[in-house]
Amino acid sequence: MKRVIAVLLILSMVLMGCGSAKENDSTKKESPTKGTEAKEVELKLFIAQPRFREIYEDYIDKFAEEYEQETGIKVTYSLEMPSADTAKEILKTRLSTGDDLDIFAFNAINEKVQYYKAGYLEDLSNEPWTADLYDTAKQAVTYEDKVVALPLESLTWGILYNKDLFEELELQPALTLSDLQANTEAIAAAGKTPFLTAYNEAWIPQLLLPLTVGAYVNTSNPDFIDKMYVGESSFEEIKDMFNVIDLIHTNANKNGLEVGGVDGCAEFASGEYGMWVQGPWYSSTILESNPDFNIGVAPLPVNDDPKAAMINASVSTSLGVSKFSKNKEVAKALVAYFLNPETSTEFFTSCQFNPISNIHTFEAYPWINEAVSYVEQRKSYVDPSIPQAVKDESGKALQGYYSNTATADDVIAALNEAWRLFNEINQ
Repeated sequence: MKRVIAVLLILSMVLMGCGSAKENDSTKKESPTKGTEAKEVELKLFIAQPRFREIYEDYIDKFAEEYEQETGIKVTYSLEMPSADTAKEILKTRLSTGDDLDIFAFNAINEKVQYYKAGYLEDLSNEPWTADLYDTAKQAVTYEDKVVALPLESLTWGILYNKDLFEELELQPALTLSDLQANTEAIAAAGKTPFLTAYNEAWIPQLLLPLTVGAYVNTSNPDFIDKMYVGESSFEEIKDMFNVIDLIHTNANKNGLEVGGVDGCAEFASGEYGMWVQGPWYSSTILESNPDFNIGVAPLPVNDDPKAAMINASVSTSLGVSKFSKNKEVAKALVAYFLNPETSTEFFTSCQFNPISNIHTFEAYPWINEAVSYVEQRKSYVDPSIPQAVKDESGKALQGYYSNTATADDVIAALNEAWRLFNEINQ
């Protein structure tokens, strides 16, 4: 009897264990997916637009609130926003060391090929928002038939000008270098400074490179960039670009190396300057200093061929999801939220970005419409494909040229060498 009782006790314990296991299995199957996932996810973001920090933070906070309500997952984040001058090197270091970035911003035109080939970018082609992108915006973030980023900032730019001052002096934006010289003389005669230089940050004088190269490549020197990529040309071929650079430097403020981008916005908003080689991405900062300032956007003429005076049209700041992200699902959801039909317009208008998707129905700003009017006249080109290393070198070299510590030949030699090294590393 004792043996029988012992066997029965063992059997009952086994059966109870099986029942418990089945109950646990049943519980697992019936639990919602969110119950078995991590309750909290931290995203690491790298976006080099510090002037928009508050706008980004408010928008991401709104995403986090909605995402937690929908999924039960709490999203926290760290948002790194270095200046444009240091951002590219910092980002390259982060990516090359396998840092656990989840989302990072980069220039789609200049950097998508490099970052995709290096294996840093997640393929976003199957994300629903891609179907609503304007064709030009989608093309800018596509490589090898894959959408590798979400475009944020589409740009139509050249130079900014003081529209009220031009109207007061009865001037029209110049389409030739001779006309630009005449406008410069008229502005100086009125007691104003024709050009603003804000060269404390090297990325600003760097803007002269795509504007001048773009003008020549789309008119008199169509194969210049192709030849540079195979080491068969030199910036000596377009050395005339220094004609317009010299005109600007000769008729600008002399303390440009002490003035950065944000300070430059306040200077320009004062109304004491006629023109600034800069893009409308600084429009909100200018208007913060002077809400009544009347911004104009026009091409930069490089010679006396009016056909060479064109607007630079491109997509710059774009959001990619890191291939190394451990939180890809949440990262993709946040990227998609920037084109959420219910909230995207608020974000884009707050940053004064252009519409880039069919979901955007807001009216562009007057200065954007002015730039687009040149595009509609076929007086525009896609931002030239110059290696970022060459652009970075041009900023430093042109700082030296502005301060008379480097000659035009020095600048040319520096740009040639930067491109040669790029070819050597990427061949």
